Amino acid sequence: MAALDLPLGEEQRMLQESVQRFLADHARPGWRDLSGALGLAGIALPENAGGFGGGAIDIALVMAELGPALAGADWLSHVAASALLARVAPEHPALGDLAAGRRRIAIICAASAAAMPAVDGGLVRGSAALVAGAAEADLLLIASDAALLLVAADGDKVEQRHRIMHDGSVSADLAFMLKPGDGALLADGEEARALADHANDLILAARCAEAVGLMQRMIADSVDYLGQRRQFGTPIGGFQSLRHRAADMQLAVMKASALTELAVVAVDQGRPDRAQAVSAACIEVGDAVRIVGESAVQIHGAMGLTEELSLGGHFKRALAIAAAFGPRAGHLARFAETAN
Repeated sequence: MAALDLPLGEEQRMLQESVQRFLADHARPGWRDLSGALGLAGIALPENAGGFGGGAIDIALVMAELGPALAGADWLSHVAASALLARVAPEHPALGDLAAGRRRIAIICAASAAAMPAVDGGLVRGSAALVAGAAEADLLLIASDAALLLVAADGDKVEQRHRIMHDGSVSADLAFMLKPGDGALLADGEEARALADHANDLILAARCAEAVGLMQRMIADSVDYLGQRRQFGTPIGGFQSLRHRAADMQLAVMKASALTELAVVAVDQGRPDRAQAVSAACIEVGDAVRIVGESAVQIHGAMGLTEELSLGGHFKRALAIAAAFGPRAGHLARFAETAN
């Protein structure tokens, strides 16, 4: 069963099926698996650069599948950054290597970092905190409201401190020591602001898709457990309270899926209600993560968060995604502003 009901073409259906088949045999794929065996490194790059030519829908359907495999965090940063680079510099010499997975790129933007550095033209002051996907990146694309800057992740230019997060993903704190000319200025002013806003919404919508995939797996595991676990000589799935709990979980993920689908399509088509749709999805997905995750753990009992079950890892990753959305109040304010 597909995690999201998106308008897919034949090539997109084939992409989804190939990812599903691969994940059936590879529970925890690494970068080489995703870039080499599946060719996903270039999914958002144009065909003339060796890519798939995909957009937000392609990224979202892959993220929904990669979610339960806990393999989407670094991949999303790479595809978002490569898509943005191809958009502003379609002839950049690094695109071929990025499409083949020989080099990796990470985006530093409001949606991918806990704190942003200050960018003034080609100069960067301060540091970036908890940047997703940056730990193994060869290139860094800083997308701020002021400028779009491409930087090589060299040790003499960027000092890194890697952090293992509670969901198992690896983020990086980055301190910049750039001299004039060390970074390539790709855009500034209003153009940079528009590009950064689009990249932020792409990442947020894709993370919503990842969370939906995780929640659907948690529900499936919980339903299976309800049929297997017996108490007082009968499967616990026959208890009315637990059946109601499972129904609440399903309702929560249905609402989250519907708003995620709207957000993904809005980003893919560049619709004027993009910001409103993305913020609505973030709010609903954040609520659903708590309902589904906490209920799944309660259904499984004390073993729900043990390493013996995949549920604990899925719930931790879903919580990390919800936290990365940023403050709920910010999305509510953005929704209200864009709705008027």
